[in-house]
Amino acid sequence: MHGSHENKKINPKRINRNIANASRGSYPHPHEMCIRHNTRLSRRVSGELVGEKWKRSWAELLRSLYCDLPSYCVGFSQYIHLSLYLRHRLRHAYETDFWDGARKTVAAVWDAHGWIWHGYEVRGMENIPDDAPALIIYYHGAIPIDIYYFMSKTFLYKNRLIHTVADRFLFKIPGFSIISEAVKVIPGTVQTCSNILKENSLLAISPGGVYEAQFGNAYYKLMWKKRLGFAKVALDAKVSVIPMFTQNLREAFRSVGFGRRFWLKLYQLTRFPLVPIYGGFPVKLCTHIGKPIPYNASLTPEQLQMKVARAIEELIEEHQRIPGSIMRALVERVYQMPKKKSE
Repeated sequence: MHGSHENKKINPKRINRNIANASRGSYPHPHEMCIRHNTRLSRRVSGELVGEKWKRSWAELLRSLYCDLPSYCVGFSQYIHLSLYLRHRLRHAYETDFWDGARKTVAAVWDAHGWIWHGYEVRGMENIPDDAPALIIYYHGAIPIDIYYFMSKTFLYKNRLIHTVADRFLFKIPGFSIISEAVKVIPGTVQTCSNILKENSLLAISPGGVYEAQFGNAYYKLMWKKRLGFAKVALDAKVSVIPMFTQNLREAFRSVGFGRRFWLKLYQLTRFPLVPIYGGFPVKLCTHIGKPIPYNASLTPEQLQMKVARAIEELIEEHQRIPGSIMRALVERVYQMPKKKSE
């Protein structure tokens, strides 16, 4: 090994040529050589980065095509359906009266929202009279979104505007009085409600009210206490009472279950609904209208209250699985599971 190096001849001419080239600056400076090397390296690295960026871009594009595009198509189709639906419903609404057109516009929007978001439907609409007064008594959810849908559908399909009774705290909200006058929402004394029914109108009342909305749960127990106002109204106006219940209402919106004593005490002090509410889930909602309970002068308000409460409890027993389940209510959008008789 050492011999091969020792036997290697040194060429003096080559050495002299290298020295001359170095003196003339033919060879690059070591610093310049480092710059060239780094430039080549950076170009290679940047090329790899650009390649990776293009790969990610194509991956994002493919993901959008397979995941996001169907959502956009569904949303666009729903928008088209909503536009056609509103056009069909409101074609002649504004030709007769401005307020009637405005009410039908709001009703059409609510009806479309219920159809798209909850697959909302009403069973037993034939129990709502076409030209006679009636008092509708319903179960109050955490947010009574079902009564908005039901009022809209009744107004659109039967051309009857339902008057409703709202809690007094709502009328303290600025601007609510104007809205309430347009959609016929009233604070509701016994005499006021009786007069509305005597004018051949429909009236909807929830005896549980805000209390039932805040402190009810997935077991759907009526929380009417000893409220007899609606029974006195029905007996005074001599009208039939129609029970109403909406399936899965507590699964669409729920009030929190913790701190019940604290929220109850706070409500008793303020008479203002402060219990936190969560939800907005696109569960299946179906309103069931029971058979009318005819006017009977022999009944006392207490007896009529018990009779109406029992009619609503029968609707709950027949159509609602207890306890309510959000997941099951979501599945019912595509598959209606029959309620077992033992439940």
